[in-house]
Amino acid sequence: MIGLQKAFAIGALMLGLGTAETRAQEFVNVLTGGTSGVYYPLGVALSEIYAEAIPDARTQVQATKASVENLNLLQQGRGEIAFSLGDSVKAAVEGNEEAGFRGPLDKLRGIAAIYPNFIQIVASQESGVTSLEDLKGKSVSVGAPASGTELNARAIFAAAGLSYEDLGRVEYLPFAESVELIKNRQLDATLQSAGLGVASIRDLATSVPINVVAVSPEIVGKIGAPFLAATIPAGTYDGQTEDVATAAVGNFLVSHDGVSEELAYQMTKTLFDNLDRLVSAHAAARAIDPAKALEGMPVPLHPGAERYYREAGLAE
Repeated sequence: MIGLQKAFAIGALMLGLGTAETRAQEFVNVLTGGTSGVYYPLGVALSEIYAEAIPDARTQVQATKASVENLNLLQQGRGEIAFSLGDSVKAAVEGNEEAGFRGPLDKLRGIAAIYPNFIQIVASQESGVTSLEDLKGKSVSVGAPASGTELNARAIFAAAGLSYEDLGRVEYLPFAESVELIKNRQLDATLQSAGLGVASIRDLATSVPINVVAVSPEIVGKIGAPFLAATIPAGTYDGQTEDVATAAVGNFLVSHDGVSEELAYQMTKTLFDNLDRLVSAHAAARAIDPAKALEGMPVPLHPGAERYYREAGLAE
């Protein structure tokens, strides 16, 4: 009888330990974007880094429609860290319904400014499109509906005096699907907001001759912040022999106020401690700089991230 009681006691203790361990486990869902973009490979690398470096972390990567969906998921507590374009974050805080937000998202908290997205408008040479004006009457993919890319497309076209009605056909497709349609001569051009050297455009440029369409500094100036004039350097894609003027808008890593201070601190610190691994995942990560991580932050900083920046001497 004593032996049986002892066995029950040991079993109860083990069950209690198991429950405590489960409670202590940190879940980190990394919200990214389409698998052919830049967010996804960086998110995979970040997930692996977090799994190795954060005690008791259980991580996963979720492919999404990117910025707008990510921010709405964070507001619902359905992710711990997400990639998003700065203009989407600003629209989320304002509750811009036209941008895909039913009301102000008040739970969002900043982790870091990371790298800029470049507006990359690419057409097949066969389409004859060499300028924004040439897009009139042509078939163009502008990204998933109400995605960060599609919001960028609206801003660029409006500043250039164009509307979707001016286009021959508008497709709302992810990067990879847009490229496949151009390869198959079913689409003339695609606008993609991503880091330089994005896989989808590299794939397109190796398959068919392309034109990279310029967005002039004058057009960028009409849009204003958070857009900045930028350049796609010659040789970024096969067949691109000259620099191309365009617009850039910053990307951010964002969390929410339901994430503990300690976890947010670990996510921020581990991010900057492993930049070499992020660069290995995608060259866009070369632009991530802790000294610039607070520039243009559109939401309140998470207290855990703030703790890291104070320790690093980057914030008071």
